[in-house]
Amino acid sequence: MIKILVAGFKGKMGATATKMVIDHEGFELVGVLDPFEEKDNLQELPEYATLDVPIFKTKEEVISVQPDVWIDFTIPKVAYENTRFAIEHHISPVVGTTGLTEEQLEELTARSEELQVGGLIAPNFAVGAVLMMQFAQKAAEYFPDVEIIELHHDNKLDAPSGTAIKTAEMMSEVRKKKTQGHPEEKELLAGARGADFDGMKIHSVRLPGLIAHQQVQFGGIGEGLTIRHDSYDRSSFMTGVALGCEKVVQLNTLVYGLENLL
Repeated sequence: MIKILVAGFKGKMGATATKMVIDHEGFELVGVLDPFEEKDNLQELPEYATLDVPIFKTKEEVISVQPDVWIDFTIPKVAYENTRFAIEHHISPVVGTTGLTEEQLEELTARSEELQVGGLIAPNFAVGAVLMMQFAQKAAEYFPDVEIIELHHDNKLDAPSGTAIKTAEMMSEVRKKKTQGHPEEKELLAGARGADFDGMKIHSVRLPGLIAHQQVQFGGIGEGLTIRHDSYDRSSFMTGVALGCEKVVQLNTLVYGLENLL
């Protein structure tokens, strides 16, 4: 039985992850973390009335239940501190919070290697999204002209999404270097052409009603190719989260991207 703590359990992704842990036969929910929750136990909340699980207000309190895995769906400025704390206390982090900097990722990975603690940070836990990124990387070998359009709900805090950045990084590894668009192109409104990543453009859409969607659009002479993934419900991410929880306890370092575990 893998003992799991969920940080950010009141958010939409955190709540979905909490339910997944509760329903999973191989997992035991030993605690949840939220510094702003007034209740002390999940059973005080109507939706969890049958559960006797402590609600922690600080990271330090978590140590008392000795979790094996720390699931984190918080916000970027909190996720870094949480992940570092977990690693320092030999708790394997499974992090779905995006927005961590490259320097933070490098620091956390180095520390995990030093302490021999396994962990996973994934910009997207949907298996279909991982396949979408891998297909896009393959296509980029043949279609250097490509733009990414990522679409998310209007409460998402970071732009572009972690998935879009990860996709661009993967394509950049195999794509011929090229700056797209006409050399004399001028933006009549700043940002009209989107963010630039190694010559590729990334566009972020934020609207109510959306969950998580990404389209990678390639253009060639006389043809085009579009690779798209849609998450219509947050449950689409839980297969990947569960897999991460099962695998990280067997690792001795932090990895970035669910594809490393498939």
